[in-house]
Amino acid sequence: MQRFPIWSLAMALTLAAAVLVSCGGGGGGGYTPAAGGTVAEPIPAEIQKIFDKPVYKDATWALRVIDIESGAVLHDLNPARPMLIASVRKLFSTSLALEALGPEQTLRTPVHRRGTVDAGGVLTGDLIVVASGDLTMGGRTNPDGSLAISNQDHSEANGLGNATLTAPDPLAGFNGLATQVAASGIRQVTGDVIIDDRLFDAFDFRGDFMATPMLVNDDLVDAIINDDGAAATLDYRPKSVAFTVNSKLKLGAAGSDFDIDVLPEIPTCFGAADCAGTIEGNLPSGFVPPLTGKYPLIRTFRISQPSNYARSVFIEALGRAGVTVSASVVAQNPVTALPDKSTYVASTMVAELVSYPYKEQVKYINKVSYNLGADTSLMLLGVAKGTTSMTGALAAEQHLLTSQFNLPASSMHFIDGSGGGETTATPTTVTSLLEQLSKRPVYKPFRDAQPLLGIDGSLSFVTDFSADPTLAGARGQVSGKTGTYVGLDAQGRPAFKSQALAGYITTKTGRTLAFGLFANNIGAFTGIDQVLPVFQDEGTISAVLWKLH
Repeated sequence: MQRFPIWSLAMALTLAAAVLVSCGGGGGGGYTPAAGGTVAEPIPAEIQKIFDKPVYKDATWALRVIDIESGAVLHDLNPARPMLIASVRKLFSTSLALEALGPEQTLRTPVHRRGTVDAGGVLTGDLIVVASGDLTMGGRTNPDGSLAISNQDHSEANGLGNATLTAPDPLAGFNGLATQVAASGIRQVTGDVIIDDRLFDAFDFRGDFMATPMLVNDDLVDAIINDDGAAATLDYRPKSVAFTVNSKLKLGAAGSDFDIDVLPEIPTCFGAADCAGTIEGNLPSGFVPPLTGKYPLIRTFRISQPSNYARSVFIEALGRAGVTVSASVVAQNPVTALPDKSTYVASTMVAELVSYPYKEQVKYINKVSYNLGADTSLMLLGVAKGTTSMTGALAAEQHLLTSQFNLPASSMHFIDGSGGGETTATPTTVTSLLEQLSKRPVYKPFRDAQPLLGIDGSLSFVTDFSADPTLAGARGQVSGKTGTYVGLDAQGRPAFKSQALAGYITTKTGRTLAFGLFANNIGAFTGIDQVLPVFQDEGTISAVLWKLH
């Protein structure tokens, strides 16, 4: 059976913002005065009504709202309480990476030759692709040059039940590199193709695999399932001999049980011959796919050895470009044969892929809550600060947060760059970061990278607030990072532990607010349908803040 994910859900969280509570409701506990002794405004009745819903009787709420221009704290509920913040954590990792690398900075993935090329185009030696941490590797470029981002990203397809694939060819960047190699005059490679993934140390990504600075299609193979009326059909991408997908699907009778399995979800055979996965199970006739409401239905396999896979797809791309390689297409990436990095000089470079400006990569991370991208972003911050390990990157980030933003180390607990597991921070720390960023040069690209309420990313579907004409104008005026965490309770049962949202609101009167809203310990987890109404409640809360300020 498909494994149950313990996630910081990409979908979710709408905003919110509510406030100082001196009475009961929302399970939020006692009131803590705002910093400096300021008495924040009482919680509006419209928000208190949401907090008082029976579904939240055991939940703990926290919220802090700050007027950016004046610095006044408008609402303040449990500001010093450590809260599970899930993917709101990405606000920290992506903003600091933006500052360290620069919004316009590009990542460059070169191909170097090792050896000589004769008059006939024969390279006696190897081709080496030097990974840069480029998240998209040219695989999300629209015809007009813009970055393709889907509101239902495939990185969460297995957990959420479906996704919408972007249109560009995920191997476009590798094809482009291969074309450049051919244009350089190389027609044959007698040696090997090697992926140099030494930019930073491989790190454990949520127990799935050891992630590296080389990514192909977000380190996923997409299984594309359709119902053509007569059978359940299956296609997949990227297409490569490195990994194939087989079908054991059947189209069942209308009303029969939907039961689709990904076997194995995390293959470990990349770099070996005949590496494959299987999609099996029953697809009921007339079934309506979740999230999108239409076919295709998407499932994914994890590319658990990305450098092995990247090596294969690049050799195949070279073949399509007219460059033959003597080495086997499918094999282990020969990292032990890599040269000293000092040998990479301009005269040996035969191709180069240039990424989008880094602000666009941050937009991709935050709009869809791309966990692997956020962890990679933290690693790139670490590299910029002279370290190559996840531990070192976390330490470098904490140093910046304490020394430059004056945020107490004790007020946050981060275990990766994306908000996995028991990631905590206080509402004061989250909103202080947001307030200070609003006065720094990266503010505009940072804010532009957040989902917009009712419009895109993980807030695209949060629209219930618009049924109230007095709140409908909040659409697009709230930009915030969402996060949902489903973990295990003390008895090992799935529990809905956190839903959070933090970011900025441009209010009805033109004020700019920084806010953070957190609901913890909502109850036993029964399924994604339990979570969706909480998104909508938080969207309504954020719209109320838009209206009242």
